[in-house]
Amino acid sequence: MTIRQKKFVTAVVSNQAGEIVELEGYAAVGMAGSLRVPLSLEKTISLPHGGELLFLPDRSPIVYNIEKRKFETLRWNPRLPDEAVFPVAAFNSPGYLLAYVTGYRERRGAGRLPLFSYGAVGWSAGKFRSAVILVDNEKRQDLRLMQRRAVLAGVYAMRRKMPKNRLRAHLEKCALSYGCPAAKNFFIGRCEAPLPTSRWCNARCMGCLSLQKDEAVPSTQERINFTPTPEEIAEIAIEHIGRVEKGVVSFGQGCEGEPLLAAHVIEPAIRRIRSATLLGTVNMNTNASRPDILDRLFDAGLDSVRVSINSTRESCYTAYFRPKGYRYPDVLRSIDTAIQKRKFVSINYLNLPGFTDSPEEVESLSSFLNRHPIQMIQWRNLNFDPVAYWRLMNACGPHGRPIGMATLLECIKNSFPGIRFGYFNPPKEKFHAMDRSKSRF
Repeated sequence: MTIRQKKFVTAVVSNQAGEIVELEGYAAVGMAGSLRVPLSLEKTISLPHGGELLFLPDRSPIVYNIEKRKFETLRWNPRLPDEAVFPVAAFNSPGYLLAYVTGYRERRGAGRLPLFSYGAVGWSAGKFRSAVILVDNEKRQDLRLMQRRAVLAGVYAMRRKMPKNRLRAHLEKCALSYGCPAAKNFFIGRCEAPLPTSRWCNARCMGCLSLQKDEAVPSTQERINFTPTPEEIAEIAIEHIGRVEKGVVSFGQGCEGEPLLAAHVIEPAIRRIRSATLLGTVNMNTNASRPDILDRLFDAGLDSVRVSINSTRESCYTAYFRPKGYRYPDVLRSIDTAIQKRKFVSINYLNLPGFTDSPEEVESLSSFLNRHPIQMIQWRNLNFDPVAYWRLMNACGPHGRPIGMATLLECIKNSFPGIRFGYFNPPKEKFHAMDRSKSRF
């Protein structure tokens, strides 16, 4: 199908007041590194429920002029020449992977964008459409299933049940002030509950959600400011596991540092949990920087780990994570330790079109999967300024023309048919028999 024959998705832009308007005659544009693509109906879906639209300041939208068959960068509304226009992006719901970033060009002096992902979005037949790929349709973080009335009822119930538990009080703030879906799930008794523990981190991630040295990039939430006791941690975990079938509890949340640095309370907490019940799944989301500590936690009863990486190439990993006191080979040793211990291993693969789907990254990921047979890839959109990230990664080495995120997924699935794609940490009941229908791949 030629560009002229495609059914395009109409471009949308914002004015200074944040009002979104569609531009007839112009197609929305997605970008991946230096690649620019007009969005079509075929390559987009209706904006998933829970998605939000974002206004991008200090930037000009890139659109595709359908009649002239060329890309254009707009500073002014072509219909209202006195009205300045700005790009619009979609921050998509969990479980949806960006195929393209919204098309834009930075203006002189543009500041760094806040820590969100900026998906390509357009308009057609009365609906917004987004360029995303479904990788997990589990409704674990579907906001429609987390009604505030139910959350508040759970908050009051847990206050009565564990009035002195500081971790319970912290999770209240997460649920009610920050709207954290994981914290909400604890209070309404479903799916996966968080166990934030660590005040400290041994990485300086460019996109850290809870601590930013760069004043131009505000953190999205406050980091936990105390270390819970093993008793407080275990009380939360045992409560959740006891009332949720196939429940999961997880260390390593967006409101904390690296949980391996709090092993002195986590290890006895896990032992307390496991002395009380063998039910439920105890998981850790981690940078996997300390294989020696992780080994001890596995022996204590840790069931699974999700290891965060943005790249399987050491130079690119180091440029983003900026580790302190550990190196990328330590991460690989932790993964191998987990595999040897027969634990379930996922990678929390922070990705961005234009880099993750570059030939160099695809080749490196394939090599990694051959050497380290993990069970699952959790495809996560990188919450970071896209252009700044491409610059950062390009400084690590050249990158060829991206093959496309959908093609990347197909390549990995075809080469490694046993690997599972998703977004959420699975319960241990699904470690060996996960329902493949929950992913399109």
